[in-house]
Amino acid sequence: MKKKVILGMSGGVDSSVAALLLQKKGYEVVGVFMNAGSGKKFGWLSSIKWNEDEKIVRRICRKLGVKLIVKDVEEGYENKIIKPMIEDYSKGLTPNPDTLCNSIGKFPLFLRIADELGADWIATGHYARVKGGKLFRGKDNEKDQSYFLCGLTEKILKKVLFPIGELKKGEVRKIARREKFGNWNKHSSRGICYLGKIDVKKLLHRRIKEREGSVLNFDGEVVGAHPGQMFFTIGERVKDRDGFTINRRKMNWEGKRLFVAEKLSGNRLVVVEEGDSLLKRKKVFVKGFHLINSEEKISGGRFKARIRHFGELHSGRLKKINRRWCFEFSRGVGGLAEGQYIVLYSGERLVGGGEIRLR
Repeated sequence: MKKKVILGMSGGVDSSVAALLLQKKGYEVVGVFMNAGSGKKFGWLSSIKWNEDEKIVRRICRKLGVKLIVKDVEEGYENKIIKPMIEDYSKGLTPNPDTLCNSIGKFPLFLRIADELGADWIATGHYARVKGGKLFRGKDNEKDQSYFLCGLTEKILKKVLFPIGELKKGEVRKIARREKFGNWNKHSSRGICYLGKIDVKKLLHRRIKEREGSVLNFDGEVVGAHPGQMFFTIGERVKDRDGFTINRRKMNWEGKRLFVAEKLSGNRLVVVEEGDSLLKRKKVFVKGFHLINSEEKISGGRFKARIRHFGELHSGRLKKINRRWCFEFSRGVGGLAEGQYIVLYSGERLVGGGEIRLR
């Protein structure tokens, strides 16, 4: 009797080839398409063409003889992902909804369906690898998606298959073209999970009221105003069109590139010139640090840290300071924004991760 696997399918080439590869290994594949709709009734206006993607998934499933389940997740996505994301932004954080999307959205749903249908495994088209419940970076360094999976556990991963994790994107497209999949050259999805490429600032302005705050220079002097620190992130370039009003002449900043360096209490932003030392830090605290293997001993260990998807791997040491997890980088790192995830690796293995805090 064939082992059954629940496969998340998106209409993209990766999950389509994943279905084919699983079949070739003898699995009975059941596809699951999560349709988040347009988001119109909630005001987030996804750029993803859900109906078109569903048609693509149905064509692939018919071609392969795969049963397909379609789930309407629009309301769940609003309540579990969008609302918490907006709340975090309103607190001045820069959240990462893609990690939540996997840890409390996709994978729990696939596991529930697997339980209902008596399936042995769940699978996705992520560029990542799993061995014995341990999570590793995908073979394709330019497409590796393990960063977004840092919220999973060893218990979950022991039931997960990543069929394309050992392949590079070019190889995946080559297989799809050979099999005459109509989506073999379909563009990879970009942007936020289930939202795609959208103007995040527009979304935030629709959901959060502006609240004018002060712009400070390095010395703490008020040099201008902004519409609310929730609309900006650390390391972001200051642009007048985003609502900044700054006395550049007073600071001799005319024609110079300025960046957000700090968010302070009282809705204050610190702005500095490009290259200023304040734009880099050597230490961050980690809130809600989550280990793939909850029993792994890690304090004092040296790891490579990634602070964004596709970001550079930074060397450093993990330790506890006053019962708080802290990661100390070997050299200063820029763009450290509270709310984003710092994810730690030992070689190619993902150890765990959590939210960045600067103080």
